[in-house]
Formats: sequence, C-alpha cells, structure tokens
Amino acid sequence: MKLALLALLVISCACTKRGQNSDQIDISLSADISTLDPANCYDTICFQPLMQVYETLYEIEYLKRPYTLRPLLADGFPAVSTNRLKYTFKIKKGIRYHPSELLPKDREVTAQDFVNQIKRLAFQGTRSQGLWLVDQKIKGLSEWREKVGTNLEKFFQEPISGVSAPDDRTLVIELLRPYPQLLWAMGMSFTSPVPEEAIRRAQNDLRDKFVGTGPYIITRYNPSQEVVLTKNEAYTASVYPSQGDRFAHEKGLLKDAGARLPFVKNVHFRVIEETQTEWLNFMARKIDLVNLMKDQYPLALTPEGKLKPEITKESINLQASPTLIYWWISFNMKDPLLGKNLNLRKAIAYGVNIDKYIELFTYNIAQKANSIYPPGIAGYSPSRDLPYKYDLPLAKEYLKKAGFPNGKGLPKLIYDVRGADTRKRQMGEFVQQELRNLGIEVEVRLNTFPAFLEKSRSGDLQFWQGGWVLDYPDAENVLQLLTTAHFPPGPNSSQYSNPEYDRLFNELRELEDGDRKFELMRNLEDIIHRDLPWTMQYYSRNYILYHDYLKNFRYSDIIYNNVKYLRVVGK
Repeated sequence: MKLALLALLVISCACTKRGQNSDQIDISLSADISTLDPANCYDTICFQPLMQVYETLYEIEYLKRPYTLRPLLADGFPAVSTNRLKYTFKIKKGIRYHPSELLPKDREVTAQDFVNQIKRLAFQGTRSQGLWLVDQKIKGLSEWREKVGTNLEKFFQEPISGVSAPDDRTLVIELLRPYPQLLWAMGMSFTSPVPEEAIRRAQNDLRDKFVGTGPYIITRYNPSQEVVLTKNEAYTASVYPSQGDRFAHEKGLLKDAGARLPFVKNVHFRVIEETQTEWLNFMARKIDLVNLMKDQYPLALTPEGKLKPEITKESINLQASPTLIYWWISFNMKDPLLGKNLNLRKAIAYGVNIDKYIELFTYNIAQKANSIYPPGIAGYSPSRDLPYKYDLPLAKEYLKKAGFPNGKGLPKLIYDVRGADTRKRQMGEFVQQELRNLGIEVEVRLNTFPAFLEKSRSGDLQFWQGGWVLDYPDAENVLQLLTTAHFPPGPNSSQYSNPEYDRLFNELRELEDGDRKFELMRNLEDIIHRDLPWTMQYYSRNYILYHDYLKNFRYSDIIYNNVKYLRVVGK
C-alpha cells in the first residue's frame, strides 16, 4: 500500500511540473509498434503515429457523418471515364517531404511517387499487407508482380501498364473492372507517396525510416517505448474543416474553421501495455485521453454508463461512440485438424459463452454480434441472426459427431492471443476454460502484438480472436477478408477458400449500394455461416475519456490523422 501511494505521489508531482506545458499532446499505445512503413502498417497501433507523418491523396472528413472524403494531396477529385475504368488524378503543387537523409533537400511530391508506392504494394520483396487493396484491380499489376519478382532494379525499370505519371502533377490509374472503393483506397496510408530516392537508399526497407509529408515529423522512434513528433512548420496541405454534422455544431467543434494546421507543437506516443498503468497516467494528466478497457470501466463509470461524480470533478469528458470495430473467433482452415472438421468448429461455436465474455471483458458495453457485418455500413440488418448460440449439450453433440466424444482422442488445441498483458491472458484463459467444460484441452499462447501479427501474416495460427477495424464503411471491406486472393500475407489469415464465395464476391465488389449488392451480402454471409471459418463475438462500443484542456476532440475508429486538429489549452 505504501509503495502504491508513493507511486501516485510521484506521478502527481511530475504532472505538476508539466502542468504549464500546453503545447504537447500525450497519447498511449497499448502495444509495441510493428512498423512505420506505410506499405506494411496495418494495425491500430502503428496507424496512430504513422498517420500524423504520412499523407494520401484523400482523407476522411473529420467532422462529418456519414463518412465522406475530401482532397488532401490531390488537387480536387479525379476525372473518371464513362466506363469507370480510368481515373485521372491531379496532384497539388508545392508539397514537400520532411527533411530526410534519404532525400535531396526540399524534395517535392510528384505523381511518380504514388506510382512507386503502388509498385511497393505489389512488389514481392515488400511482402506488403496492402497488396489486397490493388491486387486483381489494376491493369497489368499481376503481370508486373510476376515479372519483377524480388528484383529491386527491375522494380524501377519495369512499368505497370495500368499506373502511369504522364507528368509530375498527373497520376493515371486504369482498372481491370469497376472498383467503386478506389477513392477510399487512395485515402489509406498504403497509398502514401514514396520517392524513388528513398526506396533506393533504404533498399526498400522503410520500417524505421520516414519520408512523410504530413503535419508532424518524427524526431525520436523506439518501437517498444515511444514515438516523439514535432510540428512540421512548412505544412500547408490542409486546414481545419469548415463544415460538420449536427454533433459538430452542438459541441462547438467548428470554431477553428479555416485555421492553419497543426495547432500543437509536440506529440508524444508512449507504449503503455498495462491498463492500470495507463489509468494512473491518465488521472495524473501524463496522457491526455484513454479508450476505456474492461479493468477501467468500474473506475470511471456508473452501472448506467455515466461518468462517476469524482471523475467529472476532475474536468474529464466522456465520448461514447459506436464503432466499426468487431471481433470473432477465427479458425485456420488449412489446419489439418480444425480446418478439416466442421463439426469440431461447430462444437467451439456452441461451446463458448459470448454473453459471459462480453460481460467480463467489456463491462456489458459491447454489442453482441448478429452478423458478419458491423452496424454502420449499408446493407447491415439488425434482424439477422447467427445460426449458433451458447448451448453446452449441443456443443457436446457436435464434438461427438466430430469423432471426439467428451474430447477423447482430441489433441490439445493452440489458442494464440494478441498480446502478453493481463487482460489478453485472461481473455485466452476464458476460452480455455469454456472449452475445457466440453472436454477440449487448449494451450493459451501469449505473444507480443508484432509477433502475433507475424504469425497471422505467415498463416501460423490454429485458432484465435480475430478482429477488424473497417478501412472504409463498405461491405466489400468485410468480405475481402475471406477471399482466396487475400491469403497471407494478405488479410485472409483464416486461409478460407471457397470458389462460390469468390465468384459472388467478385460480382459484389463492382456494385454500388443497392438491391443486388445487399442480396449478395446476404448470400455471402450464408456461405460463411455454413462453412464456419469464423464464429462471431461482438461489435465494440468505445468509451473515451479526455481531459477538458484537449479541444476539438471527436472520436473515430477509422480517422487516424486526427492529431493535427487538436488544441491543448491550459494543461
């Protein structure tokens, strides 16, 4: 008790000394940073620092819902051919990269830099997590990928027939088929421009080398500890938005309309894996906001989900937000045991009490999933039901049908978890105990988050908790997770393959929202429920606390370049 009290006093004293500094934002990261290469960053941890540094042709409007795009590095929206197969983008003039040992001084962004990055997504030597974004969509890309292989010199020499830069300000993309999500793709960090000089000098290894154009410049980087950013004084690409929805007007979020960005000079991302440590730092004002986890809910919220009086007294605000984040139990369909035995997967689907899981690990704040699609995308239906539910006797029947009555003869299964902190371990142990009630023995394996991601990218998992944050609000972004074309290192870590599913997906991905697309969504979901590569768990709802001195804050789980909009007043 004395040691704990001393720790609180030390934190409090440190906060008092820093209280006069109102020109820094402090943000916690819950795990190590896997990479800061825009071709391979594909998790919510690395996105946060990376998206303050790199920019794209388009960005999501900060203050509008439903989500829409606005030009960022693009000079307006593209010219599109009548057959929807050719897009011509214009690039803003005068956008310069940050000072870098990889680049000549005052290097300007050119259209060729976007061509380079699209090549990096397809280049086998990059092993990009973003290949799915362009694969089988851009004319000549697959042929280029096979021809170039891992030869970096050929990377530069060989053109892609469907991607060109006729001049420094013009980017042309020609498609194999209509791709309605292309503008969303050009707003993802995967398509950030990267100069040829940087690729050559870094030998295409940009994990810890940075060539961004964004509002902040990286001045210190230690992936297991921290990232320190400093304001880019030359930044001109965007200003504070002048339009917003009803929420933005009611919360007074448009006061800075038209103002130059960014507002705050320094940004400090700190890796804090334990939720208790994060909470102490938040209450001591050493970090400025916190996305509440299970262990923190009772500290901050009443059973009704309101802030406790002692928290509001500290000038702390709450934003409760639905999200585009959802979770499931995922099976490796190439695994000789789980992947080949549907009845064994059904036994697990019926044998894990998801209601209890939600109660224990989300404080009953999460919404139990009823579909593979999350609320918030066109075509989601609240009336859909999953074909399985918690039913222990039925789970035992399926285990018997699988050939393992009461678990007899079944080898131990391996359940990998997404981290090594207390909460992740407890989540794994819950699944372990639930399945032990069936007679299924499970080994829970802890991982660092980067190690978990690497196992996912190599297809080296048996079963685990899968999760996804939509890149853009479209069913295509959900369904592509299970296509044959997106096997690891792509996002189909379940390695699920079904020709019928692929055929229907290929039709759906070309459609705008409408009756035929929504019909296909239902058909594709039925196939997934039949084959069961996933058993759904829940949709996240986020409760975010932030100190009153943090101004212009609006939570979104798909807008990551939000730090430039924030002010700190009276910290």
